[in-house]
Amino acid sequence: MAVDFTLPAELTAYLAELDAFIEAEIKPLEREGDNIRFFDHRREYARTDWDAGGLPRKEWEQLLAEARRRADAAGHLRFAWPKEMGGKGGSNLAMAVIREHLAAKGLGLHNDLQNEHSIVGNNPFILMVKEFATNAQYERYADDLLNGRIRTGFGLTEPNHGSDATFMETRAVPHTRDGRPGWLINGEKMWTTGMHVATHVMVFARTSGEDGDAAGITCFLVPADAPGVKIEEWLWTFNMPTDHPRVSFTDVWIPEDSYWGEIGRGLGLGQSFVHQNRIRQAASSLGAAVYCIEESVKYARARKPFGKPLAENQAIQWPLVELATQAEMLRLLIRKTAWEMDRTPHKQIEREISDKVSMCNYWANRLVCEAADRAMQVHGGIGYSRHKPFEHIYRHHRRYRITEGSEEIQMRKVAAFLFGFMGPRRGALAEAAE
Repeated sequence: MAVDFTLPAELTAYLAELDAFIEAEIKPLEREGDNIRFFDHRREYARTDWDAGGLPRKEWEQLLAEARRRADAAGHLRFAWPKEMGGKGGSNLAMAVIREHLAAKGLGLHNDLQNEHSIVGNNPFILMVKEFATNAQYERYADDLLNGRIRTGFGLTEPNHGSDATFMETRAVPHTRDGRPGWLINGEKMWTTGMHVATHVMVFARTSGEDGDAAGITCFLVPADAPGVKIEEWLWTFNMPTDHPRVSFTDVWIPEDSYWGEIGRGLGLGQSFVHQNRIRQAASSLGAAVYCIEESVKYARARKPFGKPLAENQAIQWPLVELATQAEMLRLLIRKTAWEMDRTPHKQIEREISDKVSMCNYWANRLVCEAADRAMQVHGGIGYSRHKPFEHIYRHHRRYRITEGSEEIQMRKVAAFLFGFMGPRRGALAEAAE
């Protein structure tokens, strides 16, 4: 049987439609007034309200919101949402192709990866609601989520616990208040992105079991303004502005039905979140790497020190050849993995192909950092300056070698599948070891 790697005609047509939309609607907005200050050498300064704890400036977030409004009106923003929830049912493969395509265009209002802004939105909460919410929960939350009246932070990581989420110290215990059954939450969370605009925060807390148990953790939807919820500090980062705080929860009471999914099964929601993010973020990192490679090639052809183009020097050629080769191989793995995700029931992805998702993610994140670093070297002094985007690309994407699961954790997942400690090979390799 022949294997066809050609992208579906409707997908390539959609890429062209997105390109036309960007030129007609987004680029003019980007150039309006002095909006370009958010993308040229002034970008970090322009985006950051240094006197408000390093938070994003309101003008910056308003510009992003206007771009998303236009994208939504044109039918692009909700492309990946299920059709029954108002989207186009875009597949994981389509999203991987689109994310790479947009990132490969470089910095711009069409797709600013620093805060996951894009004209084709990535909203993993939507599929989480579809897959995990009970009928009652869907009835209670879905409309507000779909229409932006609920904006959630994601409270999984803790000050003393990052990758070891099953050892979390945040606790939720049953507690009746004024005759109403509910839960009392105490603990702290780190990197709870978006709390300055969130209406709620998803708080993962242990409700039963022992440290290290995957079961016994529940995901609660807590109002951001509930008594006892406090932003302790805004954590300044390698790439500013920041919307990543440390948040404390002190005797926070919520009604009994304020959980998502099932009591004690909350980590499944967390896995749903990271798998969607990891494959799409891998595609974005690939696109940004391709941008760095292509810009370096163009510069090397145009720059002529000592009377000949830089591109004639093998010291310039070979590192870019290595990067271009890795990008080609990575693209095939990302698209194959996204294709497999589309053919695997959502809740089985963790058990069957999450190692491939991790391969895509950790390698893409490493590749884009190498490509940005090489682009700086090829461009020389101007490459090191903020007048080129490479330092911004490097500083942003460097975070993904830590967040969404550090590359060490992702390699650990790959090893667990490879050696049969989990995944489809578990039974066969266990028998071989006996």
